[in-house]
Amino acid sequence: MIAGASAVKIPLDGRGSQACGVTPGTTQQRASIIHGYGATPEDHWFGWLAEQLRADGIPTTIPALPTPQAPDPGRWLDVVRTELGTLDEHSMVVAHSLGCLTVLRHLGSLPSPWRLGTLVLVSGFVDQLPALPHLNAHIGHGCDVTDSATTSIDSRSSGQTQTRTYRLVTPTALPTCSESPHR
Repeated sequence: MIAGASAVKIPLDGRGSQACGVTPGTTQQRASIIHGYGATPEDHWFGWLAEQLRADGIPTTIPALPTPQAPDPGRWLDVVRTELGTLDEHSMVVAHSLGCLTVLRHLGSLPSPWRLGTLVLVSGFVDQLPALPHLNAHIGHGCDVTDSATTSIDSRSSGQTQTRTYRLVTPTALPTCSESPHR
């Protein structure tokens, strides 16, 4: 983990249980890195992480979300939906900043059952930020995420409410760069 960054890693499937790892001879893992507000695929640590994942044999993409300085939630969601495609236990998603909210909204819209191998949210937020009022329309009412051991995201479609529970691993439980054996 990058020193000073906050992240939540959530190994999960659509039912809240731990997802399986890759077994030799099965479908290959794949990763997508979703940037955030004001960023491009070339910014921050995105390229570095993509290189690390590719070096480990994991195909990785970093899609360019449209108009990152003036993000449109519908357009961002369309790109994320297209980029992620059909998720499975071999899928890995890393999101940063406003990209976290977009990914969470996408996951909340998926029909059950679905699986996701790994979700990493870095410096995400779901509430409006007084320092960035021009993002209020994008953030809206955020996403139903609570600060507890389990988190629910409610998805309302066709008049039905679906609740998905995620197992959270707190940032303090994750290794820092100096603790990680994979430098």
